[in-house]
Amino acid sequence: MKRPAKRSAVRFLSTFCIALLICAPGCTKDKTASAASDPPAPSPAATPGKAVLPAGPELHIDPARAWQYVKDIVAIGPRWDGSKGQERVGEYIHAKLKGDLVEEDAFVADTPAGKIAMRNIVAKFPGAKDGIIVLGSHIDTNYPLRNTKFVGANDGASTTALLLAIADQLRGKKLEGYSIWMAFLDGEESIPSATPGDLRWVSDQALYGSRHLAAKWQQDGTAAKIKAFILADMIGDKDLDIQRDSGSAAWLEDLILQAAQKLGYQSYFFAQTLNGLEDDHVSFAHAGVPVADVIDINYGYNNSYHHTTEDTLDKISPKSIQIAGDVILETIRLLNGGGGPH
Repeated sequence: MKRPAKRSAVRFLSTFCIALLICAPGCTKDKTASAASDPPAPSPAATPGKAVLPAGPELHIDPARAWQYVKDIVAIGPRWDGSKGQERVGEYIHAKLKGDLVEEDAFVADTPAGKIAMRNIVAKFPGAKDGIIVLGSHIDTNYPLRNTKFVGANDGASTTALLLAIADQLRGKKLEGYSIWMAFLDGEESIPSATPGDLRWVSDQALYGSRHLAAKWQQDGTAAKIKAFILADMIGDKDLDIQRDSGSAAWLEDLILQAAQKLGYQSYFFAQTLNGLEDDHVSFAHAGVPVADVIDINYGYNNSYHHTTEDTLDKISPKSIQIAGDVILETIRLLNGGGGPH
């Protein structure tokens, strides 16, 4: 994933940190060292609204299994649209969801690089309440880097594995709350031209899968039944620091923060706010769905690993995936307990 707005946000944060280092000699960039001191007071934008009581049993993902999924997906290799690797990751997802209710949303995207066959994979876990909570992740790797060894351990594999790990916790259970759908989204990465290495982000030349699925669900009435769409993206970073997205539904981000606080993971959430973030959740927001993007866009010092061949397994951790997964599962419990707009 690549957004000019994200890069500018990262540059701002880097400049801010440099200023702090100049003005305050005791400041440190080491998260483990800074975690020992008292965290700064949350900004008004990061303060949760009225507390909601969760409903349903508390669930946690299995980090070891999630990590195995990541390793399996990375072992497939590059998974850009139109590649054999992309076909294989689709087969892998279907194999892990065998026995579940799974649908494919196949289509042909008209891109600057030509027509490319894509498909979204949707797994459905029925609930007792009328309504749907959708969890999303993109499954493709960066297209302009297709002639490199870019494997997207964080950017694509970590969240695809996360959704599979959450599915493991839902499978075979009678869900007391809303139905949970998993949307494995294709074509998230920008395809601005057929030129290798062209890493420009062009809004209408990306998000192909989410735009197609959101339009389909808006047309058939599904979108009106969705209580929340929660996207996960780049959450495997060892130095986990999930930012608040100003374009997401504020009340839904408040619930995510409440879930993080309940589990003791608040220090990993919303220390900074991102503006102008373009990701798969935007497609569903345009369809009138309440959305939230759970994302850590600052990957490596000054975002140095993002969209490079350095996005490898050694840069991510099962603990980060566990934190994100457990917070999302707790957010679902809050939504089932009546969490909504306020």
